[in-house]
Amino acid sequence: MKGLIKKDLLNLASYKTTLLILIIFCGIGVIGSSVNIAPLVICTIIGMISLSTFNYDEIAKSNKFILALPLTRKEVVLAKYILAITGIILGGILGIVLTLLVVNIMNIIRPNDLLSINYQSLFINALSGMFGISLIQAIQIPSIYKFGAEKGRIQMFVIIFLVIILIAGAGFLITNLGLNINTQEITNFLNKYGIIILIISMILMYTISYKISSKIFLKKDF
Repeated sequence: MKGLIKKDLLNLASYKTTLLILIIFCGIGVIGSSVNIAPLVICTIIGMISLSTFNYDEIAKSNKFILALPLTRKEVVLAKYILAITGIILGGILGIVLTLLVVNIMNIIRPNDLLSINYQSLFINALSGMFGISLIQAIQIPSIYKFGAEKGRIQMFVIIFLVIILIAGAGFLITNLGLNINTQEITNFLNKYGIIILIISMILMYTISYKISSKIFLKKDF
């Protein structure tokens, strides 16, 4: 399984220069407007790039070779999830580190126009970015296994679009039905338990997604 992860990392090595330039410019650009959003953007970029390994496998038809190795199909799927999860964790950490680095450099260059950092907001935004990309990965990976890289991507966008429509519809109904919602209680609850809820939600999403992907991959012929 380590070999599969190494293979994917070698495939992603072609992105290293582009990724580095993209992260730096995104970091500087976002920090210029809102310091705390940079981790969210960078985490999303790295998380999406980690899914591009499916394209390499599909083009090279490497699954035929991989399944000839002494590995179970569940281990093959697990290697993809390990890479995906590592990507979002790395993205979150890199986003925070890059934000702090750029802010300190800018404060040295512009001592009369200092940028301030809300560390709690920075951490929450990084975690929110990790949650957002983990939701996309949890939906897209089973779709890719079922329909292939290209069709799976389209399927994922359709599902996300439907989710957005449902959320917007729920908000519209709540507004027009005149339901009384105590936003202050919701805010207090999220401030107290929000981080725990996000972490547990990510674990559940990946667990369910992995089980679905494993079942699909077990039945698939190559």
